[in-house]
Amino acid sequence: MDLELLAKDPSSGGKGCPSVYLSDTGEFVVQGAGLAAEDWAKVQNPLPGETAVRISPDVVIAAVEQHRRRQA
Repeated sequence: MDLELLAKDPSSGGKGCPSVYLSDTGEFVVQGAGLAAEDWAKVQNPLPGETAVRISPDVVIAAVEQHRRRQA
């Protein structure tokens, strides 16, 4: 899978996360800090192999805007 970085939290200092990528399959890939066990227990209907990460709305919005600009 090829990944193209769309947006990264500017406060990460250029390293770390959260980040949003676009894969060559057209799907978004999200990198972020994993949930604590007590928060993971609140996720509804997780399937085997799934995980959840925390990411700020600003990074998600920036990624969507970048994706839209590239499609135009």
